[in-house]
Amino acid sequence: MQQSASPLVGVVMGSSSDWETMKHAADILSEFGVPFEAKVVSAHRMPDEMFRYAEAAGQRGLRAIIAGAGGAAHLPGMLAAKTPVPVLGVPVASRHLQGVDSLHSIVQMPKGIPVATFAIGTAGAGNAALFAVAMLAAHDEKLREQLAAYRQRQTQHAEAMSKDLI
Repeated sequence: MQQSASPLVGVVMGSSSDWETMKHAADILSEFGVPFEAKVVSAHRMPDEMFRYAEAAGQRGLRAIIAGAGGAAHLPGMLAAKTPVPVLGVPVASRHLQGVDSLHSIVQMPKGIPVATFAIGTAGAGNAALFAVAMLAAHDEKLREQLAAYRQRQTQHAEAMSKDLI
């Protein structure tokens, strides 16, 4: 999928079918110029690779991992259990339960292994990326300015919506 030379954020998912949701995180990171990598790391089908990914994340320079998962949604929690790098969980909508199962799996992490949990689907993926940008912006003035400008554009867009009502 996507690979930056020195990624700061990992965008991982349990299956390539999750990309339809997770590409929204990638789009936001790209918009802000944040280097990232995107790959499939299945908790169930490739657990050894998942553990290696998590264990090496900090040494490779990752500052955050955005992990999208559907169904049982083990990926975010298992990554969090194996790395001190913050994990931002995105529940991916499933066919039968529309992502509620994934949301519950991610948000109900036991005390001691935190996973920041976002909304189900594309809104969650976008917000996870914006959260990662905000974390990075705490130590990056240019990124902080970009984030402020992004939020100002959102305000202007919302204000313009009233004009459409008349």
